[in-house]
Amino acid sequence: MLKQLAEFSRPALEFPYILRTRRNHGLEHASIHILSTKRYRLSGRSDDGGFVILGDVPTEAVENAVNEALRRMKAGEHNLAVHPNCGTNLVTTASLASLVGLVGLGGSNRRDGFNRLPTVMTAMMIVLLYSPLLGMALQRHFTTEGDPGDMEVLSVTRNMFTLPLFGKMVVHRVNTRSS
Repeated sequence: MLKQLAEFSRPALEFPYILRTRRNHGLEHASIHILSTKRYRLSGRSDDGGFVILGDVPTEAVENAVNEALRRMKAGEHNLAVHPNCGTNLVTTASLASLVGLVGLGGSNRRDGFNRLPTVMTAMMIVLLYSPLLGMALQRHFTTEGDPGDMEVLSVTRNMFTLPLFGKMVVHRVNTRSS
């Protein structure tokens, strides 16, 4: 069903701004897959001009991972664009759990809500079991693109910020270009 919806949505998904963002999102994930083998704790965020990787990683390691990820994706490893820790998975889980809670407990008095609580909890467990699969499918068809097309990496720059309560934060900006 998602695949059919994605085919129907293809004109919007291939709008240049959206496609560039989806391709950068895929390259971000692929880069994080490669960096994660070295046990770095990372997160990222993509836009149409590239992406950022947050985490204390040497710049050379980020550059190598991004270049390897792009090479492997161009060679056909499109599955690297999907990552289990993507925000798409988190939003999918949170949305479905909220919906179950709202429908299951909404519009009732406290006594009725309390009586339905075991059913709502069971439904939430089902959501927690199956929403990662749905989130991965949403990534595959909507929020990432595994085929980088003619994308090229322009630059990788490192910045460090000091945040109150959190200390230093290392941010690498990866700038890309594609037609």
